Amino acid sequence: ARPWAIPGTPGLEHRVGGLEKEDVTGNVSYSPTNHEKMIRLRAEKTARVADSIPLLKPFGKGEGEILVVGWGSTHGAITSAVEELQKRGVSISGLHLRHLNPFPKNLGEILHDFETVIVPELNLGQLAFLLKAKFLVDVRSITKVQGKPFTIQEIVNGVLSLTAKKGASKGWQQKEIVLQN
Repeated sequence: ARPWAIPGTPGLEHRVGGLEKEDVTGNVSYSPTNHEKMIRLRAEKTARVADSIPLLKPFGKGEGEILVVGWGSTHGAITSAVEELQKRGVSISGLHLRHLNPFPKNLGEILHDFETVIVPELNLGQLAFLLKAKFLVDVRSITKVQGKPFTIQEIVNGVLSLTAKKGASKGWQQKEIVLQN
């Protein structure tokens, strides 16, 4: 971290927070090359936060056919849906994310240990989009944007619907389930 000017220091009293600072000196800088360097430094600092994030452990087996990934308020419904499907003999595990930027260090490995990754989201599929882009995995979405939480049965039905299509003609027929009333 660069040093901060003590308030009232002669020659440094006109610094305004929020402006890009020059590397090392902390002076206000409008240099494009300094701007790029500072952007890269901030990205590196953010990436290092992953060192302090606990490694993930799936609920269920650590590898297999289906992994249901969620974050936020979907935790309870996903966990209960995974338990229900496990009772029915489905090879399925669950994973709840608490950190999205940066992701936990072992997330990519876990995603690649499953044949199918399904993400139920109470939005238009932003997490699924991030997982596809970052880890190059084929992620299926169950989306719902109604201002109401998922029911356990909605997730169970969504998982069964997506996985029922898997066997037909080399791959998935349906990439996304959108729940509507």
